[in-house]
Amino acid sequence: MTLQRILVCLLSVWGLSIAPCAVGDDLWQGLKRGEYVVIMRHASAPGIGDPADFKLGDCSTQRNLSDGGRRQATEIGAMFRQHGILKAHVFSSQWCRCQETAQLLKLGEVTDLPALNSFFETPQHAKQQTAALKAFLNARRSSTPLVLVTHQVN
Repeated sequence: MTLQRILVCLLSVWGLSIAPCAVGDDLWQGLKRGEYVVIMRHASAPGIGDPADFKLGDCSTQRNLSDGGRRQATEIGAMFRQHGILKAHVFSSQWCRCQETAQLLKLGEVTDLPALNSFFETPQHAKQQTAALKAFLNARRSSTPLVLVTHQVN
């Protein structure tokens, strides 16, 4: 699949709406066939950025999902299943709020993809990570639905 053929659909975790891309059955059918990619921000995690003592492998040092965010992620997963998408390749940022969002979708095993990590505090990484994500998408050769969970900055 070439990057030109990938339609990135943003699922707004705030309203569970789908924009800006095709809507209705065409969208869901395209997702089922692996023609589209869903890239979504993690569910609601109150605050901005991470604490000064943030450590990537330690969730207790990070800004994490609220109870409402957990409900949002669960509802988004249910929306996929209601439209016949029971399984997907799910890739996530290594931040705990993204990992938890991805797991609560219950669409399949969650795989770390560092290209989806936040560069909010390190904007100098934006170009390199974006290039890595484009390369990942260009190399993809699967008809299985693809869901990417990341951050607002990406």
